[in-house]
Amino acid sequence: MADGVFWHPFRRFVGPPVFRESWGSTALIDWMESPNAHIFKINVPGYNKDDIKVQVEDGNVLSIRGEGVKEEMMQGKENVTWHVSERSGGPGKGEFLRQIELPENVKTDQIKAHVENGVLTVVVPKDTSPKPSKVRNINITSKL
Repeated sequence: MADGVFWHPFRRFVGPPVFRESWGSTALIDWMESPNAHIFKINVPGYNKDDIKVQVEDGNVLSIRGEGVKEEMMQGKENVTWHVSERSGGPGKGEFLRQIELPENVKTDQIKAHVENGVLTVVVPKDTSPKPSKVRNINITSKL
């Protein structure tokens, strides 16, 4: 416990600055972990690879953005009144932002992403090389 904050295994989903998203986003996310990688699957219906940006910011924050006007939604629909638009983020908007703080043991320079059938898959390989122990023994003497 530090500064009254308890460690929690799902802390990455709690809120800023660890897990951030634009409110109302329909870019739902699944996060799975294998022995060799973290795998993120994000719903991005209607987006192609040119509409999506996947970046690593601040060294360990995975940022996934959907950008651009969804032209196909607006073509030929000048006289349409929108009552509800939950699937696209709003008429013509087509924008979302999801940010996830990555664990320490990942290779951010080897992240791969692909989009297929409205699902973006981001694979973040783990760094499985052994790390030196963070534990350091302190010799105890009878006098300082």
